[in-house]
Amino acid sequence: MKTVHKKHKYLQIAEKIEELINDETLKIGEKLPSIRTVSTEQGISMGTAFQAYYNLEAKGLIETRPKSGYYVRLNNVRFPSLPKAHPLEPIVNEGSVQEMIDAVFKHLGTKDLINFSIGSPSMTLLPVAKLTKSIVHAFRSSPHNCIAYEDIQGNPELRKQIAKLSFNWGGRTKPDDVVVTSGCMKALVMCLKAVTNIGDVVAIESPTFFGIFQLIQSLGLKTIEITTDPFEGIDLKYLEKTIKKFKVKACVFVTNFNNPLGSCMPDNKKKELVEVLAKYQLPLIEDDIYGELYYGKQRPKTCKSYDTEGLVLYCSSFSKSLAPGYRVGWCIPGKFTDKVKQLKQIHTVASTTITQVAIAHFLQIGRFEYHLRSLRKSLHTQCFRYTQAILAYFPKDIKVSRPKGGFVLWIELHVNVNSFDLCQRAIRQGISIAPGRIFSADEKYRNYLRIAIAGLMIRT
Repeated sequence: MKTVHKKHKYLQIAEKIEELINDETLKIGEKLPSIRTVSTEQGISMGTAFQAYYNLEAKGLIETRPKSGYYVRLNNVRFPSLPKAHPLEPIVNEGSVQEMIDAVFKHLGTKDLINFSIGSPSMTLLPVAKLTKSIVHAFRSSPHNCIAYEDIQGNPELRKQIAKLSFNWGGRTKPDDVVVTSGCMKALVMCLKAVTNIGDVVAIESPTFFGIFQLIQSLGLKTIEITTDPFEGIDLKYLEKTIKKFKVKACVFVTNFNNPLGSCMPDNKKKELVEVLAKYQLPLIEDDIYGELYYGKQRPKTCKSYDTEGLVLYCSSFSKSLAPGYRVGWCIPGKFTDKVKQLKQIHTVASTTITQVAIAHFLQIGRFEYHLRSLRKSLHTQCFRYTQAILAYFPKDIKVSRPKGGFVLWIELHVNVNSFDLCQRAIRQGISIAPGRIFSADEKYRNYLRIAIAGLMIRT
């Protein structure tokens, strides 16, 4: 069962003030009530009132002026427009942008590089010490010190904890429904192999994480890109037209906080997507690796939540939220579970024992949810701070995504700007960014770029 955690009083007060700022009841430049006034009117301590203001100040929404008080500094009205959804022609793509990706990432080991390219959380945001305790516990509690092969389907306790975790997004998952893998990419491989054959066409979002279409192409499959809105995700009408025109055999979509757009499909659209694909009996491989990294009050549901026919193969991992190097992922393959288990047995036999046992212990004692609450708060603040920096230092005609979760920003530059050239120039200055062209199989998004917000921490 999901544990309900009541928000601290200072966060409740901060959220109320943030809503007043964003709907312009409190306008930019307007003075806020004093700490003492908030304390008296809200019936809270001075310390709690200060924490609420400190939270808003950390996000850059308010500022303190010496001997004067607190003032509104920024609201959503001042944010740039959203990047446009790129119009697409439905063309089956067999190509690759590998050389460009190699050119972008070959410098990542360079010392002192200011890195905005890697979509991975800063080590300062991860519970390293507590994870180490779970590793030690795993080693000491295991009868064979974790050197024996684990169950092929995955550690039983870990599968139990993942099944419990699925309750947060409306899942009705049992431990036997879960197959543990070596990261989310391995889960995607197994699921794609289970539902496709060489030469088949797979629908993907546009733009999408370059690793997804590289993976699909490496399996001898073809990709076809679906127009995707920067706020609500894939265009369902465009998708259905594409399904009718081409022999699409499967879809791979990141429905919650797509990388790089940050888009999150509304739950009603997820339900509609599942219904559309059920009509054509098409499997959906749902990559939900960012689903736990939401900024709002409630975790978004998944397409798997609405799956009644077993056609949704759900994939995720702990790489973006807890331990990138542990390589612990999983899938819930629905009606394709036996096929996925068979493929895992053939290709990997079993996943690493000690990391499975350690993460199972970390979840079992309740540390994961506690860590996630802190991580979400930090990422939300980082998103505000990075957006403000972009407003201050980028040209005025840029457009920026407004994600509700995850840790990437998608930026549309002037049409004449070549972001790959910009990337090359930035590298020479010791700065790494990701050009938009690597997020499409046929090198669209020439004047776009992606910035990761969870690596370099902006402090107030």
